[in-house]
Order: sequence, then structure tokens, then C-alpha cells
Amino acid sequence: MSLVSVVGSTGRQGLAQIRQLAATGHKVRALSRSETPDLGGSNAADEARVFDLYDESTWVPAFEGSDAVFYTHPLQAREDRATLSGRVATAAKEAGAERFVWNTSSWIPDKPGDPFTYGNNTVAINSIFRTGIPATIFGSVLFMDNLLTNWARPFIVHEDRYVYAHQPHLEANWISLDDVGKCMTAALDRPDMEGTWMNIGGPERFKPEDTVATLSRVFGKDIKYDPCTPEEFGDLLVDALGDSMAPEARAEFSAGIAAFYHHNNDSPTRPFCVNFDFVQERLPEVDFETMETWAARQDWSDEAHRPSAG
Repeated sequence: MSLVSVVGSTGRQGLAQIRQLAATGHKVRALSRSETPDLGGSNAADEARVFDLYDESTWVPAFEGSDAVFYTHPLQAREDRATLSGRVATAAKEAGAERFVWNTSSWIPDKPGDPFTYGNNTVAINSIFRTGIPATIFGSVLFMDNLLTNWARPFIVHEDRYVYAHQPHLEANWISLDDVGKCMTAALDRPDMEGTWMNIGGPERFKPEDTVATLSRVFGKDIKYDPCTPEEFGDLLVDALGDSMAPEARAEFSAGIAAFYHHNNDSPTRPFCVNFDFVQERLPEVDFETMETWAARQDWSDEAHRPSAG
């Protein structure tokens, strides 16, 4: 049994990582800016410590005693990842951690030139590897759990509409956050995964028409595909973040999301797609779920605990 510290423990990704670590018998330390983090009622974490991404004095004390560190970079700090990720890995190494696992929350390009988080992922990976800490990095391309957020779920549940900035031709290997957590957890027991990175996605490659067909079966009613523009999507995401985003940052963030989705819809690199056969070959111990299986086990109610976007 190892002790794994989870950075960003109160976000959607961190909560899923905690679930999967606990399910496989690991001890979990929840890290966040609060001494008493809101884990959505989960009691899977064994302890908690303060970690503030913008206060480096908290980093090493938060990591001390950890065998491994799971790192999730905040959505609202998208462009800082290339600078901060290597420094966080350095602190983990200084604290004595023997493994660093980062989920980039976006596709990792295999050649230079891709913009946005994609290009920054490459710089950040290099920074992490140069620290010398044994590291494994996963590029998860698109989360099924996005459909539960306040920018997507209300349309599905209350208006029978799938509203997303995916144009009809866009294909995606949606993956659940629990499966991302499974991949990260599996890497802990895999020496062959040290010093590696790989993109991960789910077993199905969907166009929007496939997504609405799946949702319609799960809900037992006809869900309509109603694409929004990237600009509208940026505003939806900002509105979902609510008070967690400073008013002066909202316009710039929305514009960045819009540009990001224009790229995703039109890029020949297809950053929402992965070779799933390779993923399964590389991670045979992970039982990846389909979107229908994932959607059927979710609590879609208005009352469910649901972090805004982390």
C-alpha cells in the first residue's frame, strides 16, 4: 500500500482519482487550498493537507511522506502549465516522492506546432522529465463527465438538447474521469510506464449523432443534437464557472475557449481522437467503459454534488 497525494482533490478529476486510488487499496492524501476540502461527501481520502499552486511554500510540506503525487492543472490556469508543472514535479522530488503522474486533461501532440494547451503540454512534459523524478503522463482527450457540468447537463436533462461546440463531422474518443483515474493508478505498479507519455481515450469514436443516440437510449427519450458556436460555448463555460472566475478574466477566458474549439473542429491532427487499440494494448488491466455504461450509472439530478469545471 502506498500513500498518494492528489493535487486538485476537490475538482471533478481529483475526486475520480481519489475514488480509483481508494478502490485499489492505496492511502490517499487530499490536497487543496483548504485544510478541510469539500470532497462531495466522499470519505475515500485518509488525510488532507494544504496545497496552493500559487504559494510554493506549501508544496513540499504537502508532498512530504508521499510515495507518489497525482497532479491536475487547474482549468483556469491553462497557460501556466508549461512553467508550473516542472516546478511542482521538482517539489515532489524534493519531498521524497518516487512517482509523479500527470493527467494533462488534453491531447499531447507528437510533433511541434499545435497551439493552445496542446503545445504547452509538450513543454511541460519536458520540464517534468528533466527534474529526474520517475513520471508518467497521460493526455486524456475529452471527458464524458463534461456532460454532467452546468454548461451541458441542464440542456440534456431539462430541454432534451445536446448543446456542444462539436460540429457534425468532429469525432472524439470520449473517456470517463474514472477511467482516467484507473489509468493513473495502474501506472503506479508499472515500472515500464516510468518516463513515458501517452494519449488516452475511450473505446468508442463518436460523432455528435452517436452521442445523442446514446443519450436518447439512456434517458428513454429523444435528445436532439443542437450545436452551438465556439463563441457561445465559451460563454456557457464561463457562466458555469460562476463566482469562481474573476469578472475581469471572463471575456478573455471565453475567447480562449472559442479559439480552442475552432481549432478542435478544424484541425487535421484530430486532437479528440486516439488509437484505442494501442491504449488497450498498453493498459490491458484497465476495463474502459462505454458512454452508455457511464451515462446509465450517473446521478443526473439537480441535487447531485457537482464541481463546476475543475
